[in-house]
Amino acid sequence: MKTNQVRFIIFFGTIAIIAIFTVQIYWLMKAWNMNEKQVNESISIVLNNVAQKMYLYNQAVPPHENPVNQLSSNYFVVNINSVVDANILEFYLKNEFARIGLDVDYEYAIYDCHNDKMVYGNYILSQEGNKNISPSTNLPKYSEYLYYFGIRFPSIQSTIVSNMTIWLFLSAVLLALILFFSYSILVIFRQKRFSELQKDFINNMTHEFKTPISSINISADVITQPSIIKDPDRLQTYGNIIKQENSRLNMLVDKVLQIARIEKTGFELKREEVELNELIAPVVENCRSNSLKEFTFRMKLDEEVRKVFADPVHLTNIIYNLLDNASKYSGENPVITVETYCENKHIILKISDNGPGIPQPFQKKVFRKFFRIPTGNVHDIKGFGLGLYYVRNTCIAHGWKISLKSEPGAGCSFVISMNR
Repeated sequence: MKTNQVRFIIFFGTIAIIAIFTVQIYWLMKAWNMNEKQVNESISIVLNNVAQKMYLYNQAVPPHENPVNQLSSNYFVVNINSVVDANILEFYLKNEFARIGLDVDYEYAIYDCHNDKMVYGNYILSQEGNKNISPSTNLPKYSEYLYYFGIRFPSIQSTIVSNMTIWLFLSAVLLALILFFSYSILVIFRQKRFSELQKDFINNMTHEFKTPISSINISADVITQPSIIKDPDRLQTYGNIIKQENSRLNMLVDKVLQIARIEKTGFELKREEVELNELIAPVVENCRSNSLKEFTFRMKLDEEVRKVFADPVHLTNIIYNLLDNASKYSGENPVITVETYCENKHIILKISDNGPGIPQPFQKKVFRKFFRIPTGNVHDIKGFGLGLYYVRNTCIAHGWKISLKSEPGAGCSFVISMNR
């Protein structure tokens, strides 16, 4: 998929999701306000009916204004205009709430004008009420009325939510769609990245194979000449070239197959005690002999470093890959430093170079499979981008930690922390 197509899908998909989400939030808030208003109006009707019955019972004169006053979202006061009998009040409250079909928890208190305080009445639990709610025995007073009662609805929010089941369901569906869209975007980006990595891998592999194949082809042309028989030294030279380049091709193919095999079956570690310092020297010599560059090795091996519990084959490959990587990217007059030392309960293996370093944006990516630092169309440094990927996964399989320290122009250092 082309980059412009991906951007088109992401842009319009994001706009559509934002628009739908905005509309859903708008209607959700509107539905909430409507349900809250409906519940409050139902409560006001109930309390007003209770007040009218209390007037008749007490033979009191009803006030001219509305006797019900809402002081907060869940607290109301009702003007009775005469002394309130708690038993009669509770009886009327239960009947009116049952008659109107409003099943909600509430608690009430009656104002005592002689003591100037609210006298707590009772907590009435609905059929589906939450028994864990603690009653608030200290309901606030209201200075405008002389004879009144206050009533609080601690679970009114739950009542409103229960009336919005369909809206909450639709919101959950929308949220699931947004999560699915986000996941799809991640998959598209991942597939696009894999496609680019695959293309880069094929390009790198083509350049890697092109040199040995060309060398073998030229050497084969020379060997097939009839006059070559008269020059055995020359024949030997080109024969050796064919053999070396064939070995190089086999090594490249084995490296790719090794990664594929590891990803399919995992690491099969055969751990044993390995003398780390003794293992490093032959690997360094092998890397020196196989490198096309002339470079300087500096060895700083701590004598206190003894044995590590590791797979000797994979440990050798780790050291060789890091040395080979350092030799490739060290630039002119390369200097590679290999250090071992003890730090707390760990053995540290550190391989450093004096190259140009790795830019900060790429430092976390160098351990990815097939990743190589972009160099445009220049392919002067060979490789598949598999070396550091193999090193990292091998360290993880051993339970070790590997880290990269690099500054632009100051080279890089790969540090492996091994358990003793």
